Amino acid sequence: MDKQMMELALEEAGKCDAKEGAFSVGCVLVAHLPNKPPSIISVGYSRELPGNTHAEANALEKARALTTKELGDKLGLKEDEDVPSIDEILRLTHVYTTLEPCSVRTSGLAPCADALVAAHISRCAIGAGEPDDYVQCEGARKLKDAGIQVDWLKGLEKECLAAARKGLTSS
Repeated sequence: MDKQMMELALEEAGKCDAKEGAFSVGCVLVAHLPNKPPSIISVGYSRELPGNTHAEANALEKARALTTKELGDKLGLKEDEDVPSIDEILRLTHVYTTLEPCSVRTSGLAPCADALVAAHISRCAIGAGEPDDYVQCEGARKLKDAGIQVDWLKGLEKECLAAARKGLTSS
């Protein structure tokens, strides 16, 4: 499932409008509720939403905007089943991101690693480490320090880095 979800995150990264000085990243949020199959609750990509936004922040914002009915539908719950709160769901969520979640934003906006820590996600699967083009990223360390399981997925690193640098003239 990890490879399939990272391929979906790569598809999301492919939707990014290239922007000089910014990576293109894709993200998928997959809920793992007890006794239920894993469910995609949200996807996102860099600059998808207004405000110089990053993929992980966009996926989280879109997940938090879901109605209770939409969440229930995404989780495959029956009408008589209680829908957990988005906070409860995020605690059981695995994040698939094509590039290591940022730990510093040169724009001054909140880093994605901090948003994932605040959401208390359970696991983050990363396609490739963030290159040191702009900042030294310590997103994986921040996640691990917060008790989040971090897995570096092997096999798609070249594709994830190529997607990240799409449209950049300096790399």
